Amino acid sequence: MRASVELQPLAKIRGMGMRIARHRLHPARLGSLAWATFRAVLVIGISFVIVFPLLVRSSLAFRAVEDMMDMTVNWVPRNLTLVNFQIAMKHMDYLKSVAITTLICLLLAAIEVAMCMVIGYGFGRFSYPGSQLLFGLVILSLMIPPSVVMVPLFLNFRYFTIFGLLKEPGLNLIGTSWPLILMSLTGTAKKNGLFIYIVRQYFKGVANELEEAAYVDGASPLRAFVSVMVPNAGPILMVVFLFSFVWHWNDLFYSDLFLKGMKVLPLALQSLTERFAYSWADPNIDGSHITLVSSAAMLLYIVPLLILYAVLQRHFVESIEKTGIVG
Repeated sequence: MRASVELQPLAKIRGMGMRIARHRLHPARLGSLAWATFRAVLVIGISFVIVFPLLVRSSLAFRAVEDMMDMTVNWVPRNLTLVNFQIAMKHMDYLKSVAITTLICLLLAAIEVAMCMVIGYGFGRFSYPGSQLLFGLVILSLMIPPSVVMVPLFLNFRYFTIFGLLKEPGLNLIGTSWPLILMSLTGTAKKNGLFIYIVRQYFKGVANELEEAAYVDGASPLRAFVSVMVPNAGPILMVVFLFSFVWHWNDLFYSDLFLKGMKVLPLALQSLTERFAYSWADPNIDGSHITLVSSAAMLLYIVPLLILYAVLQRHFVESIEKTGIVG
């Protein structure tokens, strides 16, 4: 009886040793843990780089001028105020600029979705003489800086003759949204080469049986595209639409080139920045106030995009996963 009692602690120790051995990290598990840690650190670092400027601008936008002179204020303002936003909205004519910019971006995004779907479908599902050369030119368009073609584009739309059908000097389309609309209709607008490439890769991965079934039922290639392929391309539609909308919203190059005189947000923000930049010589305007108002204007500029991503985040992530872009 005493022997059995004395053997119980020894059995417990052996059981603990076996459990420790089972939980001991193997090299493969240790490697996966190290890789997961590295990825977490990398994602946190990239997120910090992206979010840090937004945090800085948010801290400055809600400050009063007195806080800029207070050495104890670092991140959280001592005197919260909305005056900076009111000044920025007034100088930018914010509500009107947002409405016009939203309408233009929605129109351009819808046109580019339609045209890039048609062009990408043609490259992805049909083979014809010169198709590879044409697609190579599409990829080449991504490598050409917009500044290289700035002068020809400006002259083309300043003296627009519709391929010589109108008498010289033609129509002056500068100061209107028609240059951007025409470029979107022809698949040559901002980043359209990337959109065509994404759509082409998506359609190349779609099973041929879907089209063949439509052809058996007597459908033409156009009918098969509209009735079969487009309804199954919802994820790619979402990706192209969001990318197009955001890039047009943030575009200053083409806005400054074609939309001079229009109330659009990129030009309104640029006008506000330039107006304050030329006000340094005015003794009535304080340099600290310029920084605060500029920060508020930048937040007002990106708030609609943040709302858009917040509303469509789930659909956007699902679309990215289904199209396989991350892979």
